[in-house]
Amino acid sequence: MRTITENKWKKALHAVTGLALLCMMAVACSQDRAETAFYVSPEGDDAHSGTIDAPFRTVERAQQAVRTLRQAGGLPSGGVVVYLRGGAYPLLRTLHFTPEDGGREGAPVIYRASPGEEVCFTGGQEIRFEPLTDGDARARIRAPHDRILQADLRAQGIADFGRQKATGFGQPEAAAPLELFFRGEPMTPARYPNAGEWMRIASVPQTGDTLFGGDERTGMGVHYGRFAYTEDRVAGWQKNDEIWLQGYWTWDWADSYVRVTRIDAARKEFTLAPPYGAYGFVPGQRYYAMNILEELDAPGEWFLDRAKGLLYFWPPAPAEEGDAVVSVMEELMVHLDRAEHLRLEGITFEYTRGNAMEMEEGCYNTVGGCTIRNIGGDGVRIAGGHHNGVSGCDLYDLGNAGINIQGGDRLTLEPGHHFALNNHIYRYSRLNRTYRPAVQLSGAGNRMAHNRIHDAPHMAVSFSGNDHCLEYNEVYDIAQETGDVGAFYIGRDWTERGNLIRHNYFHHLFGPGLYGVNAVYLDDFASGSTIHGNVFYLAGKAAFVGGGHDNTFTNNVFIDCTASIHVDARGVNWASIYIGEDGNMELYQKLKAVNPAQPPYSERYPELARLPGFSPGQPKGNVFRSNLSYGGRWRDIEQDVDEVTIEDNFVLREIPSGIDAATGKLYPEDESILERIHFQKIPFDRIGLYEDEYRKINEQM
Repeated sequence: MRTITENKWKKALHAVTGLALLCMMAVACSQDRAETAFYVSPEGDDAHSGTIDAPFRTVERAQQAVRTLRQAGGLPSGGVVVYLRGGAYPLLRTLHFTPEDGGREGAPVIYRASPGEEVCFTGGQEIRFEPLTDGDARARIRAPHDRILQADLRAQGIADFGRQKATGFGQPEAAAPLELFFRGEPMTPARYPNAGEWMRIASVPQTGDTLFGGDERTGMGVHYGRFAYTEDRVAGWQKNDEIWLQGYWTWDWADSYVRVTRIDAARKEFTLAPPYGAYGFVPGQRYYAMNILEELDAPGEWFLDRAKGLLYFWPPAPAEEGDAVVSVMEELMVHLDRAEHLRLEGITFEYTRGNAMEMEEGCYNTVGGCTIRNIGGDGVRIAGGHHNGVSGCDLYDLGNAGINIQGGDRLTLEPGHHFALNNHIYRYSRLNRTYRPAVQLSGAGNRMAHNRIHDAPHMAVSFSGNDHCLEYNEVYDIAQETGDVGAFYIGRDWTERGNLIRHNYFHHLFGPGLYGVNAVYLDDFASGSTIHGNVFYLAGKAAFVGGGHDNTFTNNVFIDCTASIHVDARGVNWASIYIGEDGNMELYQKLKAVNPAQPPYSERYPELARLPGFSPGQPKGNVFRSNLSYGGRWRDIEQDVDEVTIEDNFVLREIPSGIDAATGKLYPEDESILERIHFQKIPFDRIGLYEDEYRKINEQM
């Protein structure tokens, strides 16, 4: 589409500014063109007119132009596009978009990277290094000194380093401290042991600061302010206030950071600052220590001396072969506050200590074809409103979660219609390792589809609420560091029903520890979900029902899983505490909150009305029908389960020679078997990423 760049306009556009200029542009564009365009460039000037030949310099100036255009005569029929020319746009504060900045149906406002140009919104600052000269550091660093560089951050204008917080499972969210990135990848704070290895708690002394009671024999649930270690090298760590420990202190699914206040080398004990691990400390559990100058002993590691403002670094490649950047922005990068019909397209967001983007309320907003990487917090958070989403984006090297969607009304079951569509999400949960999934859905009536999710320490997707649709996603190589975890996870609520898990491909899921990984994990009484037409290959305990009701598994293919299906009756044994006999425990409280005897729940989920009177601890109404299972173990039904429907399934103990999940060869040679068990072929070739306009944008960057 054409923009106003003709010679006859150039003199006029350069000669006038402000409202008169924008009114003239609005009139011309509304008469002759379907789209109005403004241009922004790092080489531009906010005193310019915003044309392709005289671009603005900042996004904020383009916002002003759009607002003035709206006020002068409204948006043109084709909307407004703000083209961002290639280059870096440093962000010192949050970009706020409000209702004044949005569009309307058929006339959106779009902030778009110019075709073929890379546009980066950055919260980082490039830094320069010099050889290691600091005498104290040279005395403490064991690594070859000619490999270590130093950078004086204060001399380069960086004085706010942020602070490590006691984040993690059970702890409040907080921005990450300053991080170092080299050649576009996050580097590792100096640690012991090095990446991939762990220390182990030697013992938990039975004295100290006890927050609440527990099992003093094991330390389970007892919060002591100290524990013992075995490593002799800890005695060589000189005192500073920034040694932190990160670990899985009790369970393999709950990590957190704790700060060391004292090292008793004689007793080999760490004394810790509260808050401690959420479940206390248990001997044998794994952890590592970080922010230790003496342990700067591997390529890619770094240490910041906060008192001196000196950053020490062992680069994994010659320093001149890549840029070194530290994250300096702590605020949210972009905030859409009640905006409507606004789109951000083809932009890279990187190097912030906090979250990249949040959408609050508003509707029909899209983040499309963007890259979100190298950040300390979440990628995108969506809260409230309707029809907002993330499409065709790549999200990776995220400190916390990828896309967090909260929308729809659980009491009225009005859908939110938010979406996470066709995104590639990997290397997330980089800093806080558990319960920061690639995608999180909550509320009612939201959708995630065609996403590829992999390479993470814990779960892929956490969902809660009602009537969500999770379909055509590919998930693999998650749970690399945790056990008792689900690729798709929901738990502990009878009322979160109507969720559909359809046509997903789960493969190569291996979790450490006793409890491993489950592909679809309906934990702690999760009920009323439909799992249909999925492919599970080497997917642990693939279909896991943890004491819940009314879950239906149909038309799925299981190949070489630890157990294709699992059902337990935890509600009549170890987990009966969550139900209780008096109806006042957690599950009953959640049931009362949705008024199950009244519409819409009484009409949509009539099964809820029977719960109080029919042994709710027993997992009733679960159905496994018309599934294929090859190799591995077919079923794992615990002895206490008194009811489960398993019918019309085709099960082989061995994997037939023609079966190959990677290429979609899923069916027995005698396909009459499919008809006999009422099995319909799965649209396997539609699973995962697909090419659309947004993904083309992303792949060209």
